[in-house]
Amino acid sequence: MSNAHVTGKRLSGKVTIVTGASSGIGEAIAKGLASEGAKVALAARRIERLEDLKKQIEGEGGIAVCIQTDVTKREEVKELVRHTESVLGPIDILVNNAGVMYYTMMKNLKEDQWERQIDLNCKGLTNCIGGVLDGMLKRNSGHIVNLSSDAGRKGFPGLAVYSGTKFYVEGLSQALRQEVSGEGIRVTCIQPGDVKTELLSHTTDTEAKAAYDGSSNCKILEPSDIANAVIYATTQPDYVGINEILIEPREAPV
Repeated sequence: MSNAHVTGKRLSGKVTIVTGASSGIGEAIAKGLASEGAKVALAARRIERLEDLKKQIEGEGGIAVCIQTDVTKREEVKELVRHTESVLGPIDILVNNAGVMYYTMMKNLKEDQWERQIDLNCKGLTNCIGGVLDGMLKRNSGHIVNLSSDAGRKGFPGLAVYSGTKFYVEGLSQALRQEVSGEGIRVTCIQPGDVKTELLSHTTDTEAKAAYDGSSNCKILEPSDIANAVIYATTQPDYVGINEILIEPREAPV
């Protein structure tokens, strides 16, 4: 009898890494997966926030470990994987959530922000996939969940570089999904629209930010809405692949 049947929790015993877990969507995903019985490795640079989240999860009866990680650094990702497997066991689920978004018009040449988005959203995600893929292939089992965006389906003014990084996520995910077909591995892209997080606070381009702030008056998504999408994708029967979930505010479709 599986752990899920014993505990009534759909992800009981599943070992999961969540990157960018220190706030916003990543924090909500980590809490949600832990509530379903997953053993969660919390990865981010802000270790104090991870420690607070670990206490919250453990206070609800969950299991979590903290690993301070900069996903743009391959050696730190390797240590994240090594530590997770030594403490929790082989990795069943990777949630690639770490990322950054800057609203900036191309003409304003915010080159450092361009580079940061490419490093974190593309290189960081690729490093994490590289860290877990060999083990998943050897076990013929695993689930990689990549946080993309509706900006990975359509370009938006002020989000040219960000959209480019999310198109990268989509292309990589589509190719990887085909490469691992028949190997017991699932690849899911979650494509959120506007979500209430601290991402917008990173923006220093006042022109782009002003254009965004006046773009919509509708109720936007909560991080928990995205967590629920991840839970849905990761709790399906083994033969079911949820390849994409586009989730947006009802009144703000792409």
